[in-house]
Amino acid sequence: MFMMIDPLYLMMLLPAMLLAGFASMKTKATFKRYSRVAASTGISGAEAASRMLAQQGVNDVKIEPVRGFLSDHYDPLTRTLRLSPDVYSGRSLAAIGVACHEAGHALQHASHYLPLGLRSLLVPAAQIGSHGSYVIFFLGLFFGSLQLIQLGIILFSMVVLFSLVTLPVEWNATVRAKRMMVGCGIVSQREQADAGAVLNAAFLTYVASAFSAIMTLLYFLMRSGLLGGRR
Repeated sequence: MFMMIDPLYLMMLLPAMLLAGFASMKTKATFKRYSRVAASTGISGAEAASRMLAQQGVNDVKIEPVRGFLSDHYDPLTRTLRLSPDVYSGRSLAAIGVACHEAGHALQHASHYLPLGLRSLLVPAAQIGSHGSYVIFFLGLFFGSLQLIQLGIILFSMVVLFSLVTLPVEWNATVRAKRMMVGCGIVSQREQADAGAVLNAAFLTYVASAFSAIMTLLYFLMRSGLLGGRR
């Protein structure tokens, strides 16, 4: 509550909030637009992902449906690619683009792509930081404890690091998907740009998340007095 009424917080985070809102709307609108455009090959998202993996000799990844809208993700622990209903069964360019992107993550895992491994290692620290850093930081301010303030900042730094490492992971998966969906005969060269449009929009959401995390960390540093004056 303190953060939401703090003029400094609003001034620093408002651009990030606007970017995140724009990215989310653009992703949904782009997916909706190209979900109406059928792929010339007539294959589904699940079939596209399977073909992309098979072409690289990756045959130990399960592909299964999962509830939710754009809830698609790859689970490296169980080597499972989970696709939302619109993507799993959909035969549109949007469905194929999202499915191939997630297949790109499975290929990253199979090829031991370093940023993906680093991101997986950061998950526990980022989860702790995202839930506990705010409480610890503001308790430190309330009690005047520099140790608690520094601990809160260190914990949230893990969130920032996770967000930054996510950028090359997501971009690399998108690049793989765009290249291989044509090379595997999933879409034509003419359809590639439309199939990849939703991926470009989705990447902007990760940029917005990283930007928001950086600005929040700067806010913590400034409000604590560790950067630019007294708290």
